[in-house]
Amino acid sequence: MTYTGTELTYRVVFDTDSNRFMAIDAHDETRVAYGITIEEAVRNLRA
Repeated sequence: MTYTGTELTYRVVFDTDSNRFMAIDAHDETRVAYGITIEEAVRNLRA
């Protein structure tokens, strides 16, 4: 799914190999952040 925040458009997927969520910048797919929860992954992507 693709989400649009106030200044960030991102996708969230679950990586079954590492059992973590991935937040991927929809405009630059080289920017990827991981987290145990969706919120943590998105927060790490914004940082």
